[in-house]
Amino acid sequence: MSEPGELRASDMEREAVVERLRVASVEGRLTLVELTDRTEAAYLATTHAQLALLTQDLPAEGTYAPSPVPSPSRKRRWFVAIMGDTKRRGKWKVEQELGAVAVMGDVLLDLREAEVRTNVIDVTAVSVMGDVKIIVPDGVDVDLDGMAIMGDKKVDVMEAAPGMNVPVVRVHAYAVMGDVKVIGDSRAKPIKRGWSAWREHLGLGGEHLWGEPRQLGRD
Repeated sequence: MSEPGELRASDMEREAVVERLRVASVEGRLTLVELTDRTEAAYLATTHAQLALLTQDLPAEGTYAPSPVPSPSRKRRWFVAIMGDTKRRGKWKVEQELGAVAVMGDVLLDLREAEVRTNVIDVTAVSVMGDVKIIVPDGVDVDLDGMAIMGDKKVDVMEAAPGMNVPVVRVHAYAVMGDVKVIGDSRAKPIKRGWSAWREHLGLGGEHLWGEPRQLGRD
């Protein structure tokens, strides 16, 4: 007879862990890159023991009273660069919609280590003879719309397979003689992350679910 932890995981059990991770992220327990890495690991997991590793540092379900999650403010948080640079990276909180405006300047928003308190990250990016760059973990679902006039709006991110419950980044881009780019982790300067440890614990080797980079260019 198999040990309990060696029992094969079902699709329903994997989805339950993914949902638990999503809730933990909204509560501020996981950064965006941690959520994305663990989500991939959950879909790759084949046993109960592998799934249990992904939530072992999170409160057990039903054993605590979850603190209320504040409703996102309708007020958009803006990052503006006019003939200069504005950068936001490292540890920070995303609790509302974001806005980035670059006028003959550059705006960089690195979302990988952000604590995302919303179910969808919504960004409005405006570039006029400037550059707006948004860095996300590979594996998120990027929804890019808007317009580009004598400029580019572009996605270069390795995305998950259709049907997977992964984090969503929605970008409304407006570029006039400028660029709005959403790039994945593999296209940016690396950050310290625990994914190698997850692979070792789960015995996943070099396997990845994320496929080839999704690239969308000028419209």
